[in-house]
Amino acid sequence: MQIGRIIGNVVCTIKNDPLEGKKLLVVQPLDKNGSNHGKPLVAIDAVGAGVGETIYWCRGREASMPWYPDQEVPTEATIVGIIDAIDLG
Repeated sequence: MQIGRIIGNVVCTIKNDPLEGKKLLVVQPLDKNGSNHGKPLVAIDAVGAGVGETIYWCRGREASMPWYPDQEVPTEATIVGIIDAIDLG
């Protein structure tokens, strides 16, 4: 799992059936210091995140797990948490 910042929304008029009703957001991955790290990507929002928020996201097979066992969702990245603070000690 990784951290990122929401930098935009994605609007689709037509989606694959399992994606209906799910919000798609543009995520900028961040490094541990909060600096941009890599290219932005599109992720499905499972927690109600919004633009400007720092989030916790996962990719790969784990990205579709928030909707199991009710539904199998085709995704490569999912937002699974909203970060309030990061303390590097």
